[in-house]
Amino acid sequence: MAQPLNYLVETPSQTAGPYVHIGLAPGAAGFRLFDKELGQTIAAEDVPGERITVSGRVLDATGAPVKDVLIEVWQADANGIYPHPEDPRVADCAPGFRGWGRVITNFETGDWSFQTIKPGPVPQRHGGPQAPHISLWLVARGINIGLNTRMYFPEDADMHASDPILRSIEQRHRVATLVAERTGPGHYRFDIRLQGDAETVFIDI
Repeated sequence: MAQPLNYLVETPSQTAGPYVHIGLAPGAAGFRLFDKELGQTIAAEDVPGERITVSGRVLDATGAPVKDVLIEVWQADANGIYPHPEDPRVADCAPGFRGWGRVITNFETGDWSFQTIKPGPVPQRHGGPQAPHISLWLVARGINIGLNTRMYFPEDADMHASDPILRSIEQRHRVATLVAERTGPGHYRFDIRLQGDAETVFIDI
């Protein structure tokens, strides 16, 4: 029996491929298509809050850096407000705060970094605050589906016990994989490990 013309079959899954940067961050791939690409500025210079720099690497199971990763960054402002219409306080979000950015690893070293402001606690749906955090989404060759994770701040350890994401991690020793290292005033190190004994906790969204 012939299949109807509108019958669609599932195509094979695909990774992001080696050309993800051309589509999402062409400047990093050597194509100067725009004067200013999306995702370059998370928080304008005059946005209130503590200015911070976050840096790190994405590492494979052997500890070698993955050098073609694109990372998207999502966060709230210093008062824990997202510049998104689903946040009921969006009208009070800091002017000039985008809360979103794209970060490209260095093709030679695998290093990445971005500058922003430290986010404030975000309200939980059922009351109480989430600990300050930055959400990260990773895509690269060999990753079929983008990986979601979070970065928390070591100085907010007193709030970690009540954070819903951190509380949901059954293997308690793995909570440390979501906490950055403070390397200096306003500077944080956050390495993301894709596999291995110290694999970073990834979140199913």
